[in-house]
Formats: sequence, C-alpha cells, structure tokens
Amino acid sequence: MDVRVGDIVVMKKRHPCGSNRWQVFRIGADFKMRCLGCGHEIMSPRNKIEKNIKSIQREETHE
Repeated sequence: MDVRVGDIVVMKKRHPCGSNRWQVFRIGADFKMRCLGCGHEIMSPRNKIEKNIKSIQREETHE
C-alpha cells in the first residue's frame, strides 16, 4: 500500500470522537498518526493500520 508521510487516511471504523480521518506522521514497522477530529496521536503496527484503511487522500505537489 502506498501511504506517505503527510497523507490523510480514511479508516473503516470511526474514532470515539466521531472522526474517521487521520494524518500520517511516521511510517515504518509502526504508523504514527493524529486524529483530525480531536488531535489524539497513536502509534500502531503497520499491518493493523493497512487492513483498516478505506481510502487515502493526498495533496498533489507540483515539483
């Protein structure tokens, strides 16, 4: 799965605050992400995150 730092991922399940959108800050064996609803930050294993991603929203960069 092509997830990059700075991407917004839409998850299948909602966070308790009601949002299902997260911004990616770190990628490796674990993902570090911040909820865009309440600002809560989590680190979770890559395989758990990748199977729960519904879609990826990426800002296009002009290089």
